[in-house]
Amino acid sequence: MVKHHLPDEILMAYSAGTLPEAFNLVVATHVSLSDESRARLDTYDTLGGAVLESTDSVMMSDGSLEATLAMIGDAGVVPPIREDHAPGIFPAPLQDYVGGDLDAVKWRPVGMGVKQAILKTSRDASVRLLNIPSGVAMPDHGHHGTEMTLVLQGAFEDEVDRFTRGDVEIADEDLHHTPVAIGDEDCICLAASDARLKFNALLPRLVQPFLRI
Repeated sequence: MVKHHLPDEILMAYSAGTLPEAFNLVVATHVSLSDESRARLDTYDTLGGAVLESTDSVMMSDGSLEATLAMIGDAGVVPPIREDHAPGIFPAPLQDYVGGDLDAVKWRPVGMGVKQAILKTSRDASVRLLNIPSGVAMPDHGHHGTEMTLVLQGAFEDEVDRFTRGDVEIADEDLHHTPVAIGDEDCICLAASDARLKFNALLPRLVQPFLRI
């Protein structure tokens, strides 16, 4: 059972369309695993629809359609929506981005047996898949911005709590932690961030620009 759900302010921002694409992917994947978060999101979607229906219409300026289509074109190629999703650990929103399940991921080693795969999204935030062997601790770090981490397989624990499949941890500038993968299987996470991490140790700081974390 999912223990750590998304807070209301994140769900409302997702419903309103104000989150970066990277965070949108984490939210969409999480609500595919959390009945509670999905029910609350449905409430905000319904409320937003009611607000739109009660809002007065306004005249659009000349060229609005052309400008909107141009903005969509500048956003790049959107991964196609797949009608059939193979069973696996990735919920449908994530399979659409990866192009399949775990076997479709192009992993790159980052040290200590940890692998990552950075997914293509808009530039205002980044999102990556992480594969952390059980028993391995990530370097202790803080945050310059917001980091949202969703567990897809296995589990990890830190100074805050224990997180398993479907759980999401939101870290900000006030959190300094050392996540450790625990359990009988590797921990696979989907992590989005809008700023670089704040490492204390020298080696992680040296490789940080190359790993884009």
